[in-house]
Amino acid sequence: MTRRKPADTPLDVLIVEDEVILAEELAWLVREAGCRDIGRAMSSAEAVALARSLTPDLALVDVHLRDGPTGIDAARAIVEDCGAVVLFMTANVRRLPQDLAGACGVIGKPYSETAVKTALVYLETCLRTGRAPGPPPLGLVLAPGFSDRWAARLSDAG
Repeated sequence: MTRRKPADTPLDVLIVEDEVILAEELAWLVREAGCRDIGRAMSSAEAVALARSLTPDLALVDVHLRDGPTGIDAARAIVEDCGAVVLFMTANVRRLPQDLAGACGVIGKPYSETAVKTALVYLETCLRTGRAPGPPPLGLVLAPGFSDRWAARLSDAG
Protein backbone atom coordinates (compact mmCIF):
# COMPACT_ATOMS: atom_id res chain seq x y z
CA MET A 1 0.00 0.00 0.00
CA THR A 2 1.45 3.34 -0.99
CA ARG A 3 1.42 6.29 1.37
CA ARG A 4 0.15 9.70 0.36
CA LYS A 5 2.69 12.48 0.73
CA PRO A 6 1.60 16.02 1.72
CA ALA A 7 2.11 18.53 -1.11
CA ASP A 8 4.33 20.82 0.95
CA THR A 9 7.08 18.26 1.61
CA PRO A 10 9.49 16.73 -0.91
CA LEU A 11 9.46 13.01 -1.60
CA ASP A 12 12.14 11.16 0.36
CA VAL A 13 14.17 8.99 -2.01
CA LEU A 14 16.58 6.19 -1.11
CA ILE A 15 19.15 5.29 -3.78
CA VAL A 16 20.24 1.65 -3.96
CA GLU A 17 23.16 1.51 -6.40
CA ASP A 18 26.62 0.00 -6.01
CA GLU A 19 28.34 2.17 -8.62
CA VAL A 20 29.36 5.36 -6.82
CA ILE A 21 29.30 7.61 -9.88
CA LEU A 22 25.81 6.41 -10.87
CA ALA A 23 24.59 6.87 -7.30
CA GLU A 24 25.93 10.44 -7.28
CA GLU A 25 24.27 11.15 -10.63
CA LEU A 26 20.95 9.74 -9.38
CA ALA A 27 21.21 11.83 -6.21
CA TRP A 28 21.70 14.95 -8.31
CA LEU A 29 18.71 14.03 -10.52
CA VAL A 30 16.58 13.38 -7.44
CA ARG A 31 17.37 16.85 -6.13
CA GLU A 32 16.85 18.42 -9.58
CA ALA A 33 13.36 16.87 -9.65
CA GLY A 34 12.54 18.54 -6.32
CA CYS A 35 12.83 15.39 -4.22
CA ARG A 36 15.10 14.74 -1.25
CA ASP A 37 18.01 12.27 -1.39
CA ILE A 38 17.85 10.70 2.09
CA GLY A 39 20.47 7.98 1.74
CA ARG A 40 22.42 5.57 -0.40
CA ALA A 41 23.01 1.86 -0.13
CA MET A 42 25.40 -0.38 -2.05
CA SER A 43 24.20 -3.81 -0.87
CA SER A 44 20.83 -5.42 -0.25
CA ALA A 45 21.30 -5.65 3.53
CA GLU A 46 22.31 -2.00 3.71
CA ALA A 47 19.32 -1.04 1.52
CA VAL A 48 16.78 -2.81 3.70
CA ALA A 49 18.35 -1.47 6.92
CA LEU A 50 18.31 2.10 5.59
CA ALA A 51 14.75 1.75 4.32
CA ARG A 52 13.62 0.54 7.75
CA SER A 53 15.30 3.43 9.55
CA LEU A 54 14.70 6.25 7.04
CA THR A 55 11.22 5.23 5.74
CA PRO A 56 11.60 6.58 2.19
CA ASP A 57 8.63 7.32 -0.02
CA LEU A 58 10.50 5.96 -3.02
CA ALA A 59 13.55 3.75 -3.49
CA LEU A 60 15.51 3.66 -6.74
CA VAL A 61 16.96 0.14 -6.87
CA ASP A 62 19.49 -1.51 -9.17
CA VAL A 63 19.28 -5.30 -9.62
CA HIS A 64 22.99 -6.04 -9.37
CA LEU A 65 24.47 -4.71 -6.13
CA ARG A 66 27.78 -5.07 -4.32
CA ASP A 67 26.66 -8.43 -2.89
CA GLY A 68 25.50 -9.80 -6.26
CA PRO A 69 22.14 -9.81 -8.06
CA THR A 70 20.28 -9.14 -4.81
CA GLY A 71 18.40 -5.96 -5.71
CA ILE A 72 15.23 -7.94 -6.38
CA ASP A 73 15.21 -9.36 -2.85
CA ALA A 74 15.99 -5.93 -1.41
CA ALA A 75 13.17 -4.35 -3.42
CA ARG A 76 10.65 -6.93 -2.24
CA ALA A 77 11.69 -6.38 1.41
CA ILE A 78 11.54 -2.59 1.04
CA VAL A 79 8.03 -2.82 -0.41
CA GLU A 80 6.68 -5.44 1.99
CA ASP A 81 8.45 -4.45 5.23
CA CYS A 82 8.90 -0.70 4.84
CA GLY A 83 5.90 0.35 2.76
CA ALA A 84 7.99 2.30 0.27
CA VAL A 85 7.44 2.38 -3.47
CA VAL A 86 10.33 0.92 -5.47
CA LEU A 87 11.44 1.85 -8.96
CA PHE A 88 14.04 -0.39 -10.56
CA MET A 89 16.88 1.40 -12.34
CA THR A 90 18.71 -1.41 -14.09
CA ALA A 91 20.43 -2.72 -17.18
CA ASN A 92 19.17 -6.16 -16.13
CA VAL A 93 15.49 -5.71 -17.01
CA ARG A 94 15.24 -9.35 -18.14
CA ARG A 95 16.25 -10.51 -14.66
CA LEU A 96 13.17 -8.95 -13.09
CA PRO A 97 10.37 -11.30 -12.05
CA GLN A 98 6.94 -10.98 -13.66
CA ASP A 99 5.57 -9.14 -10.60
CA LEU A 100 8.61 -6.80 -10.52
CA ALA A 101 9.07 -7.83 -6.86
CA GLY A 102 6.30 -5.41 -5.93
CA ALA A 103 8.02 -2.45 -7.58
CA CYS A 104 5.95 0.20 -9.34
CA GLY A 105 8.03 -0.03 -12.48
CA VAL A 106 11.41 0.10 -14.15
CA ILE A 107 13.67 2.42 -16.07
CA GLY A 108 16.25 0.54 -18.12
CA LYS A 109 19.89 1.58 -18.21
CA PRO A 110 21.31 3.43 -19.94
CA TYR A 111 18.84 6.16 -19.09
CA SER A 112 18.83 9.87 -19.82
CA GLU A 113 18.67 12.69 -17.30
CA THR A 114 15.36 13.74 -18.81
CA ALA A 115 13.88 10.25 -18.48
CA VAL A 116 14.80 10.02 -14.80
CA LYS A 117 13.62 13.53 -13.91
CA THR A 118 10.31 13.20 -15.77
CA ALA A 119 9.74 9.77 -14.19
CA LEU A 120 10.37 11.22 -10.72
CA VAL A 121 7.94 14.08 -11.31
CA TYR A 122 5.35 11.63 -12.68
CA LEU A 123 5.75 9.26 -9.72
CA GLU A 124 5.61 12.18 -7.30
CA THR A 125 2.19 13.10 -8.71
CA CYS A 126 1.04 9.48 -8.50
CA LEU A 127 2.19 9.20 -4.88
CA ARG A 128 0.72 12.54 -3.83
CA THR A 129 -2.67 12.15 -5.51
CA GLY A 130 -3.09 8.39 -5.87
CA ARG A 131 -3.63 8.78 -9.61
CA ALA A 132 -1.58 9.13 -12.76
CA PRO A 133 -1.36 12.54 -14.45
CA GLY A 134 -1.53 10.71 -17.80
CA PRO A 135 0.42 7.96 -19.52
CA PRO A 136 3.89 7.22 -18.13
CA PRO A 137 6.72 9.29 -19.60
CA LEU A 138 9.09 7.80 -22.14
CA GLY A 139 11.52 5.42 -20.48
CA LEU A 140 9.29 4.52 -17.53
CA VAL A 141 7.54 1.17 -17.69
CA LEU A 142 4.93 0.79 -14.95
CA ALA A 143 4.09 -2.56 -13.39
CA PRO A 144 0.55 -3.60 -14.40
CA GLY A 145 -0.76 -3.40 -10.83
CA PHE A 146 0.39 0.20 -10.38
CA SER A 147 -0.67 1.19 -13.87
CA ASP A 148 -4.15 -0.21 -13.25
CA ARG A 149 -4.41 1.32 -9.77
CA TRP A 150 -3.34 4.81 -10.81
CA ALA A 151 -5.27 4.73 -14.12
CA ALA A 152 -8.44 3.56 -12.35
CA ARG A 153 -8.20 6.48 -9.97
CA LEU A 154 -7.57 8.80 -12.91
CA SER A 155 -10.74 7.60 -14.68
CA ASP A 156 -12.71 7.79 -11.39
CA ALA A 157 -11.78 11.46 -11.07
CA GLY A 158 -12.76 12.32 -14.65
